[in-house]
Amino acid sequence: MALAVPAKPPAKTPTVRPAGIDLAGIDQTVRPGDDFDGHASGRWYKQTEIPADRAFTGIFLQVFNLAEARNRAIIDAALAAKAPAGSDQQRIADFYRGYADIAAIEGRGLAPVRPELDAIAALPDKRALSAMLGADLRADVDPLNATDFQTPNLFGVFVAQGLEAPGTAMPYLLQGGLGMPERDYYLSSAKETVAVRAAYRDYVARLFTLAGMSDPATRADRVLALETKIAAAHLDNVAAQDVHKANNPWKRADFDTKAPGIDWGAFFGAAQLGTRQDFIVWMPDATTKLSALVASEPLASWQDWLAFHHIDAVTAVLPKAYDAASFDFYGRALSGTTQPRPRDKRAIAAVNGSLGDAVGRIYAARYFPASSKRDIQNMVTNILAAFDKRVAALAWMAPATKAEARRKIATMRVSIGYPEVWRDYAGMEVKADDPVGNLQRARAAEYRWQLAKLDHAPDKGEWWMTPQTVNAVNLPLQNALNFPAAILEAPFYDPKRDPAANYGAIGAVIGHEISHGFDNTGAEFDAEGRLRNWWTTEDQAHFKQQSAALVAQYSAYEALPGLHLNGAQTLGENIADVAGLAAAYDAYHASLKGKPAPVIGGLTGDQRFFLAFAQSWRLKMRDQALRGQVATDGHSPGPFRAQTVRNLDAWYAAFGVKPGSKLYLPPDKRVKVW
Repeated sequence: MALAVPAKPPAKTPTVRPAGIDLAGIDQTVRPGDDFDGHASGRWYKQTEIPADRAFTGIFLQVFNLAEARNRAIIDAALAAKAPAGSDQQRIADFYRGYADIAAIEGRGLAPVRPELDAIAALPDKRALSAMLGADLRADVDPLNATDFQTPNLFGVFVAQGLEAPGTAMPYLLQGGLGMPERDYYLSSAKETVAVRAAYRDYVARLFTLAGMSDPATRADRVLALETKIAAAHLDNVAAQDVHKANNPWKRADFDTKAPGIDWGAFFGAAQLGTRQDFIVWMPDATTKLSALVASEPLASWQDWLAFHHIDAVTAVLPKAYDAASFDFYGRALSGTTQPRPRDKRAIAAVNGSLGDAVGRIYAARYFPASSKRDIQNMVTNILAAFDKRVAALAWMAPATKAEARRKIATMRVSIGYPEVWRDYAGMEVKADDPVGNLQRARAAEYRWQLAKLDHAPDKGEWWMTPQTVNAVNLPLQNALNFPAAILEAPFYDPKRDPAANYGAIGAVIGHEISHGFDNTGAEFDAEGRLRNWWTTEDQAHFKQQSAALVAQYSAYEALPGLHLNGAQTLGENIADVAGLAAAYDAYHASLKGKPAPVIGGLTGDQRFFLAFAQSWRLKMRDQALRGQVATDGHSPGPFRAQTVRNLDAWYAAFGVKPGSKLYLPPDKRVKVW
């Protein structure tokens, strides 16, 4: 009897993953070579409305909304639990309760702030003023972020390793003192800025009126006049980003001779820095001028300025009239937002801002699987290798410079998802019936935590973002990167979709942050995070030539009629976009291991890669918010970041872009920094 021969199993059909592209958002009537952002997202722009409580919408808001819903679930669990006093769950629940209880807030009125206002009114002299200015000193976590104006103290302090001393933590003193985002809001004669300035003055007067203070209009005029002088003392955004201008070691005694006006003994004593002898003054000229203003301006002006800012800092947890006044300026006049955010969502944001690691520890455990971490780590490895290969192949770079750059790549520390060490909130008291105090104690706790680093060697693995933050960061002083869990979500990253979209979206973000180590600021630091020139003269000249071309390219973009981008202000981010996208593209092709990319939905792999990149930067903003970003932010607005593709040769081939197209650049005009 013959043996039965099993039938041959049918050949397996290769699994084709989803394209990961928003096909419905593409506008085929817009030629890719004329406006790639409009082509990739034109239909999305036409169909999308900005939420009434937002100044913008786009992919970042989409991913943020997911993180916010998860944070909501974490807080709800804390509210439902009977957590023991002093636990992080208790702090989360009571911080939220205090912020959300508007009836109790209304009943307290201005009483929670009254002791501070009484102390300000009782200041007898400039020495006492200096002490109060020092007591108000708070931590600034990013001296290169021009829009960081959360704490409008006269100065801010940033604690990190020394620019030339990687083994030593140093306090950096930074310019501050403004209630509006930056100096040009006070000094510009543009009609839009003049209108915002008038609205700000009205807001200051409104807070004084609500507080029952005498002659609120005169007080508001004094505050605006003083802040205008403070603004005139400030460095502009471009100068403030120059780390060489920031490298100014001062001894404690230097403040008395180089910046007279403040009683520095009283200031540093109240700031808990009385025994410190070594500082870095990021903006020395501004420090000198700000100190002189303390001496020259009337005590009454400083008292009005202090009173306004002490109220302004906590309007969110004062009665509705204060909160509404704050929204009318910061939301409506400054950003064009038509409605405030719902109270519960603002409460979620407040909990995250004050207890970020307490929430983040739960967020990371609950929402960031180990599989995603491994996948992103693999992408990072591939993109670092691609960047290294690009550097190794640079014909214009001298071997010595190239070796330094490659050593920096090899030693770059990449942290994904969440920190290895979590913040301890044991010393921070949170009360359900004291929301003003909760905010103040949280700011004070952050300040103490930052100052505590002065007694220890710098932590190269320190995180500067929480896991639930939809962002990423390069840390030049640490030669390190942080990629929080919350940004590692669709449409930036989806483990189920085709790699082309992942490399074009989150891969470009990874490449962007890697490239920050080699932008106009990052390239000034070596592998240890030391400010050191590791370039030959010729290599530096070539780098600056390419940088200048990128400055010109972005300065030609017009965000609104008559409003051009500042290519010098956004240079670092633009370098990172160009170099990061190129490295991500190379890594994507390396991941194919010589095999052709599948065609999915009629799109080639390269087309999907570039479309995913452009769609990840889709952004619709209100005009006021767009003006604010152009004036203050180091990042170009999203639609212009999408046009980065015009500097990559592969984009031209992928979409058949020819001379005559609006975005076309001749090959020798395409910027290739790295």
